[in-house]
Amino acid sequence: MDETPANTAVRLVVLDMAGTTVADGGLVEDAFAAAARALGEDPAPMLGHVRATMGESKIAVFRHLFGDEQRARRANTAFEKAYAELVAAGRIAPLPGAAETVGALRASGRTVVLATGFARTTQDAVLDALGWRDLADLTLCPADAGGRGRPHPDLVLTALLRTRAADDVRQVAVAGDTAYDMLSGARAGAGIVAGVLTGAHDRDRLTAHGATHVLDSVADLPALLAPSAEAVT
Repeated sequence: MDETPANTAVRLVVLDMAGTTVADGGLVEDAFAAAARALGEDPAPMLGHVRATMGESKIAVFRHLFGDEQRARRANTAFEKAYAELVAAGRIAPLPGAAETVGALRASGRTVVLATGFARTTQDAVLDALGWRDLADLTLCPADAGGRGRPHPDLVLTALLRTRAADDVRQVAVAGDTAYDMLSGARAGAGIVAGVLTGAHDRDRLTAHGATHVLDSVADLPALLAPSAEAVT
């Protein structure tokens, strides 16, 4: 693989939520199914596309599935409602070591941003359920980046612009569990684009879409970014 900049150069870390730092136990698919049924549609034929586009802005997925802006917005509202209800029922938890990883990265002087393809209301519900409101330096959703989520680079670049934590995109590390997370990081020019194997996509898919490193979990990220760390692929 191409060599990445020196690990000591990484000053900003952008972490995905569901599947990377948060274990949601299939809630995304369950909420999509509820949204489809709310519009009188059979969710089964849609789940393949839902799985393939994990990490993308949810409204963008609904626009593709329903092809009509009004129906897409209705479906998105139903999805957000269903997901929030599932979160409130306790069907969500931090992935092992996730909170400790954020704490270690911040203690090392790095700025940490939690980013998601969910709407702000859903992201806030997840943060509240986990007690994570103050965990990271900043949280971002597609609306914060002008409406475009992954696989566009906007969330990563917005994190850079909002925090001013780095002087060069190569000083940014991105970590996520989906191909779209990898594309977003690569398109933003991040020096490290780390795929994690705790979520939607496997090693081959993550690598094919731009991962510079593939880790068992986000808990391995601090070691990767340590000044003395060897390259891990």
